[in-house]
Amino acid sequence: MFGTLLDYWRYTGDDQYNDMMREGMIHQFGEKLDLMPNNQSKNEGNDDQVFWAFTMMAAAEYNFPAPPDDKPGWLAMVQSVFNQFVKRYQKEVDDGNCGGGMRWQIYPWLNGWTYKNTASNGGLFHLGARLAMFTQNATYAEWAEKAYDWMDGSALLDDDGTVNDGMSMTTNPPCKEADRTPWTYNYGMIIAGAAYMYNYTDGSPKWRSAIERHLNKTAMFFPEYYHGVMYEVCEAKELCDTDQESFKAYLSRWLGLTAKMAPFTHDTIMPWLQTSAKAAAQTCVGPSAHGAGNYACGMRWWWDGNDGVMGVGQQMTALNTIAVLNVDRVPPPYTSKTGGESKGDPGLGSGSVDDDIPQLHKDPVTAGDRAGASILTILVMAFVFGGAWWLCNE
Repeated sequence: MFGTLLDYWRYTGDDQYNDMMREGMIHQFGEKLDLMPNNQSKNEGNDDQVFWAFTMMAAAEYNFPAPPDDKPGWLAMVQSVFNQFVKRYQKEVDDGNCGGGMRWQIYPWLNGWTYKNTASNGGLFHLGARLAMFTQNATYAEWAEKAYDWMDGSALLDDDGTVNDGMSMTTNPPCKEADRTPWTYNYGMIIAGAAYMYNYTDGSPKWRSAIERHLNKTAMFFPEYYHGVMYEVCEAKELCDTDQESFKAYLSRWLGLTAKMAPFTHDTIMPWLQTSAKAAAQTCVGPSAHGAGNYACGMRWWWDGNDGVMGVGQQMTALNTIAVLNVDRVPPPYTSKTGGESKGDPGLGSGSVDDDIPQLHKDPVTAGDRAGASILTILVMAFVFGGAWWLCNE
């Protein structure tokens, strides 16, 4: 949501929400300056953390008003998350888990701990590409390329440009079977990351080819049977969860950035966004939650009018898609060489940020363990049956 509000400010110049946004973003820094505040730190996934980093990156690129002098800059917070991701990636390499790659979850007790997904790995790639562009530091570009190449060699990315959702570490062999559900935001994340790398490398054929492959596949989200209007795969049968209701916002945002960073894509992307923005706007006639008027947007833009499926995600997707039509009216994202002012700290997050995370017990089960468990089970059962016999005889 904060990323959407940043885009709104960037594309319209309306700064009435800026103080609120700045306060909320600073709160997200967390006590350890890791974008994991205490109220979220035990259930936050890598994908959650990286989306906050995307927001901080946009703030740096847009020259959003900086935090107070006693706080790190927006750029520093992005560098903190990047460094944490590099540590987690390297741990997977050291542990022999699928040759590297990011897990979906940070914590082993959360559902998805054994799932390596595009959102987390694409997040590392995407952050690395944007940090390389902003700082002109080749180390970030090297990590971006490493993350992309790992995905490209795994089941996450297919040779034809297909972007899959993730893969399990529990299959035999692990990390070979992909969840092939196509989500808009996964495509947008990869395409925009490649666009930044294309710009950073002054038009490398590798990154142009990557953009073209993934962009060609992205056309599936603008099908002719919906008159070229953007849709999410879960929409038709109303199966989208709260997260999925916002996914189109990210595709619109990142396609706009792609058109800016890789101009050869402009004439492909802008007609998609223009058609979709017009369709989105005509759904924004539903009653607001607070009775303030009829401006709530629907989920399915290919419907005639509002489909009755409304909420925060629907407002975000419509706002992002409409606002990004102004992309040609604003300059490219700022970098440290073109007026970007955000304060960095390349070492932030490279310490022992993850050392306090409790780990699941991983020692192998021995014959002694099994014998002890059997004895304990027998004793417990004897106690239960003995107690039951005593109660019955009383």
